[in-house]
Amino acid sequence: MNANRPWWRPDGFAVYAVIYLTFIYLPVLFLPLFSFNKSKYIAFPLKGFTLQWYEKMINTPDLLEALMNSVKVGVAVAVLSTMFGLLAAKAVTRYRIPGQGPVMGFIMVPLVIPGIILAIALLILITQLDIPLSLWTVGFAHMLLCTPFAMLVLISRMEGFDKSLEEAALDLGESAWMTFWRVTFPIVLPGIIASLLLTFTISFDEFVLAFFLTSTDPTLPIYIWSSLRFPTKIPPVLALGATIFVLSFVVVSFAEWIRRRGVKLESSSGI
Repeated sequence: MNANRPWWRPDGFAVYAVIYLTFIYLPVLFLPLFSFNKSKYIAFPLKGFTLQWYEKMINTPDLLEALMNSVKVGVAVAVLSTMFGLLAAKAVTRYRIPGQGPVMGFIMVPLVIPGIILAIALLILITQLDIPLSLWTVGFAHMLLCTPFAMLVLISRMEGFDKSLEEAALDLGESAWMTFWRVTFPIVLPGIIASLLLTFTISFDEFVLAFFLTSTDPTLPIYIWSSLRFPTKIPPVLALGATIFVLSFVVVSFAEWIRRRGVKLESSSGI
């Protein structure tokens, strides 16, 4: 973009960026708009302003239970996936592993397999093992999907600082665990937070695996899908969606603040 160009005469790239962002985000903005609409039907013109759908959202036990199921599964998957991804990333970036290429390819397989194929395969496996379908099976499937994402995020982070810092701590008498805790962990903390947020989001939004592997405890995407057949259930879902949208904006802003803070600390410390 030309810095000397007047703002009222944008170049082609600026026009494209505006059109692209409008196409992506404008539909999302309709979510909070219709959540305040007095009519239960999603259509223009709006019938008036109301908060009844938020009140109904709070007083809908099935909706809140599905939300809590997704939160519980998402938190567990985020923590476990990040732990496994961190251990795998440290092993890949710090040690020579025989057959590292095939091992990495095997770990990344869930990223390239279509979700429905993976879901059917896991359903067959779990059925053959006589394991009852529940939130545990959904969490296991989500962890299988999210661990490669966590590993990729943390590999890029662990390759971004000088390994001699760890070697210096070991030479000064620190144990391997304390070296990780006092040296490695603070440096890769932004990557850990990014991995937690990414894996939680993937698990929270995932539908196909949950559809095949859940039982009587639906996650939020499953509940929303089942509610589409009943118009009276949609407005509280819109209210919940608007609430999640606002909370997601706050979380993303916080994550960006953490990332910028990490960059500043690295710049000031010369890492």
